Amino acid sequence: QVQLVESGGGLVQAGGSLRLSCAASGRTFSSYAMGWFRQAPGKEREFVATISWNGINTYYADSVKGRFTISRDNGKNTVYLQMNSLKTEDTAVYYCAAGKSWGVLKHRFEYEYWGQGTQVTVSS
Repeated sequence: QVQLVESGGGLVQAGGSLRLSCAASGRTFSSYAMGWFRQAPGKEREFVATISWNGINTYYADSVKGRFTISRDNGKNTVYLQMNSLKTEDTAVYYCAAGKSWGVLKHRFEYEYWGQGTQVTVSS
């Protein structure tokens, strides 16, 4: 069982930055691939970024590539999402997720555990 708690969301102006954190419980955090998803009002939850268990492999949605960076600290059981050059279309609730894998996981159905989400609002 893995419990995930996101933090770091908030209100920021377009062009600004935010760093989201996701703290995980459990001793097996390092054996999980981690991902970030987001859901805007009226839209489906979409993939943002994923990172492998050892932090070596990452993969991003085209919409955030070059602006967002996913990273993890297995010693702190935490995964991060650094978001730079934010746009109004990045406004959404951001969720972290954990899935048992030695690689990266790009699809929602591959993840077993989800956090409660943190709101990110980007104003123009």
